[in-house]
Amino acid sequence: MSVRIDRVKLIAEMARKNLTAERLAERAGLSRGTVTGTRSGKSCSSDTADKLAAGLGVKLEDILESEV
Repeated sequence: MSVRIDRVKLIAEMARKNLTAERLAERAGLSRGTVTGTRSGKSCSSDTADKLAAGLGVKLEDILESEV
């Protein structure tokens, strides 16, 4: 299943934690390209979304795109 991470929330959380894409990728166990793509607005798998949230130390719901 594909999910959409809210890029603004993701970028804001990365800034709050002072994380680069490379550092977040290391913490989340993902490639830098995956983090960069997601940060650019590309959809990702639910597994990738879970890993990003864990790498940021937040709940998944905190970075998901709000449904309108």
